[in-house]
Formats: sequence, C-alpha cells, structure tokens
Amino acid sequence: MWTHLKALIIKELLAVLKDKKSRLVLIAPPLIQLIVFGYAATYDLNHIRYAVLNEDRGAASRELLARFEHSETFDCIAQLDGDAQIAPEIDNKRVLLILRIPSDFSRKLALGQSASLQANVDGRNSNTAMLILNDVQSVVSSFNTSWMNEHGGGTLPARLAVRSWYNPNLVSRWFIVPGIVGLLTLLVTLLITALSVAREREAGTFDQLLVTPLHPSEILLGKALPAVIIGLMEATVIILIIVFWFKVPLLGSLLALYIGLLLFLLSSIGVGLMISSLAVTQQQGLLGAFLFFVPAIILSGFSTPIANMPALLQKLTLINPLRYFLVILRGVFLEGASVGLLWPQFWPMALIGVICMVMAGKLFRHRMA
Repeated sequence: MWTHLKALIIKELLAVLKDKKSRLVLIAPPLIQLIVFGYAATYDLNHIRYAVLNEDRGAASRELLARFEHSETFDCIAQLDGDAQIAPEIDNKRVLLILRIPSDFSRKLALGQSASLQANVDGRNSNTAMLILNDVQSVVSSFNTSWMNEHGGGTLPARLAVRSWYNPNLVSRWFIVPGIVGLLTLLVTLLITALSVAREREAGTFDQLLVTPLHPSEILLGKALPAVIIGLMEATVIILIIVFWFKVPLLGSLLALYIGLLLFLLSSIGVGLMISSLAVTQQQGLLGAFLFFVPAIILSGFSTPIANMPALLQKLTLINPLRYFLVILRGVFLEGASVGLLWPQFWPMALIGVICMVMAGKLFRHRMA
C-alpha cells in the first residue's frame, strides 16, 4: 500500500512542479503577499499628526506641550487660534488629535489644584483612536509624575478629558461593519466575473459565442450587467442589516452611497473581467481573483490605517478601488457626507473602472482572434 501511495504522491508533486507556470504561482505570489502584508499590516502609530489650541500660555502648559513636541510619536503640524478651527482640522483629516488647554491651566496647577486637558480625537477609526489616547495618556502621566515630584500636592495636576469625533463611544463595530459592505461586494463581483469567460471555455460554449452576431463589447456588457445587478442587491441587503440589526447610524446621503456603489461595481467588475479574459480555466480565474482580493483588503485601510504604511505602499493603494469605497462608506455612515464632499473618491473609481473595462475588452478581442 505504501509503495502505491508513494508513487502517487511523487506523480502529483511532479505534475505540479514540472510546469514552470505552476512553480511560479506556488512561489512568487506567497512571497509577494508576505512582503506586502509585513509592511502594510501594522497597527503601530509612529507619526501622530496633532494640532494645539493653547489658551493658557503659562509655564505649566508650555512644559506639558514640550513633552509632546519632544516625543518621537507625535508630530505637531498646526497651532490653532480658536474653537472654530477644531472641526475643520479633523473633518479634513489633516490631524488625528487636537489638544486644547484652557486659559486657567497653569493658574490651577500653581495653586495645587487639578486642571483639565481636552483631547479631541478623530474617532472614525476606533482602533487608531484608542492607540492615540493611550499615547496621550502616557505623556500626561509622565508630566503629572514630574510635576508632583517638583511641586508636591496630593491630586493629579492634569486630568485628561476626551472628546471623540464621529464615534463618541469609540465603538469598533461602527468602524468595521460598514467596511464589510465593500469587502463582500468585491468578493461576489470578482467571483462572478473572474470565472465567467473561463467557464465558457471549459464548457465548450466559448466558440459558440464567437459565431453569434454579438460584438465583443456586447458580450462583455452581457457578462458585466448580471454582476452589477447581483452586487446592488447584495449590498442593499447588507446595508439594511447594518442599519436595522447592528444599529450603525447612517447619517449621510443615500444618493452618495449608491453613486459610490455603482462606481465601485464598475471598477471591481472591470478587474474581474480582466482576470477572466486572461484565465484559461476556472481554477486560474479563481486563483487570479484570490491574488487580487487579499492584497486589496490589506491595502484598502479596512483594518490598518494607510498612513501607517510605507510611502511606496501608500502610492500602490491609489490603484485599489476598495480604498476609495471604504472612505465613501464610512463618510456616509459616520460623517453624514454628501455627494459634493465625496467627489474626490468618485472619480478615481470611475477612472479605474473605465481603464479596466477597456483593457478587458482588448484582452477579450485578442482571445477571440
């Protein structure tokens, strides 16, 4: 029995390894994905962009802010003049944190009293917000220890008051669940389109398409529209579940959400049809969809912030349609974003979709030739 089994094992290994393309598929993609994931999938915050609204200007406030300035984790990029500047800085994602020191901060500490320090944090990504607050608390604790050693007193000098924008309670579900709309929609449309042409070839019906009066663009359109319909239906069901079952607030425009969804479907279907036009078998189509899907998630900002990634990978995310759709989803759900605010996310997806569809058409015509 062992002799027969050994012979079969050797036969299967040779069948896989003797083909150059098979060896390439087994070795290259895992190594590439390992390198990409190793750099991209990080929760470390090395450069926290923050702004300061210092209404005090006393010695204590200067000493506290000096600790933030000398920290390798924090990067101060702005000094604010009033409360009206806080919201725009966070809304436009120029900063992740705004420190607000009230006018009586130094006076209270000089009298041996406790004074408040307000930390306004961008709560759209609850995981990032918690990491920021931990780092802020570490700096404030260090300041408190130093101040008490030098000036005495039985109460903590600085008390941290936290205000989280867009996600008051820092509920991680509010950040994660809307993104699942993008993930599942991408998965379904990729699978439907990446296997469509390859399925025709394996079933032997591809030649029948060639003799029909249909133009190649019409065939591609016929392959794309079912995926659009299925994607819209599935995304709608998921959105309803998110709102009514998981109770995630949908504060923005439904029109903006569905414009983004249609453009995302256009781009993901274009990628799927490109994969399908290149694949000879359904197995190759499935593998191609997998090779695109997993890096697309990592490089989308779904779980780890794009700002944490190396500069090269940040540029690579610009050709990932899921990156833009996640901004739309979280903008509509948590920020109350409208069509006008999300225009910078719409046109890149439209461009990616048009380019992919054109390339898929050329590949398809090449296969038909």
